[in-house]
Amino acid sequence: MAVVKKVVLMLSTVSLLSYGILTQAAGDPVKGKDKAAACTGCHGEDGNSLAPNFPKLAGQYADYTVKQVNDFLHNKRADPIMSGMAATAGSAADLADIAAFFAIQKTMKGVAVKSKKALQGRTLYLKGDQKRGVYGCVNCHGKNGKGMSKSNPYFPVVGGQHKDYLVKTLRDFKAKTRRNDPGGMMADIAVKLTDAEIDAVSEYLSGL
Repeated sequence: MAVVKKVVLMLSTVSLLSYGILTQAAGDPVKGKDKAAACTGCHGEDGNSLAPNFPKLAGQYADYTVKQVNDFLHNKRADPIMSGMAATAGSAADLADIAAFFAIQKTMKGVAVKSKKALQGRTLYLKGDQKRGVYGCVNCHGKNGKGMSKSNPYFPVVGGQHKDYLVKTLRDFKAKTRRNDPGGMMADIAVKLTDAEIDAVSEYLSGL
């Protein structure tokens, strides 16, 4: 019960924090198509990157994408490539347009992975492990990993994302080299996962 109460409190805080982001003007996906040209080399013309180390952006919540780019710009998140590329997005309006373009693309989808490891990952994703204070990922990212609601972009689409990228993301949160998650929610969960569990849940998610 303590785990559930903590998560409910964090979710309430996240909802309040997200209000500031959601007050921004919505982007124009038509204008965003041309503006996204510099992004497609890594993320794919329709947001479905071919390289496993570059995340898919297809169908990702626009506000989430905007937040991540802004975090790179303001050194709240670091990456050898994106920290520099973020500055090329242009104005706030340009960034909103680019994010809107990727958001309307067909939501990322993976090929179902049928393995013992993926099954273990599924159990962890859906149920977590309350004995260790590991909250089920489904509660924030949805049954199929497609997020919960556009009204709260802090919980991104993760189902169908590249496994390699998911593994890196969870390891970064675990090592606290990535700290831009609201309330430290992801870091709090990731630090309790073994490397094998991170690999398993990532394998499961990549196939959704």
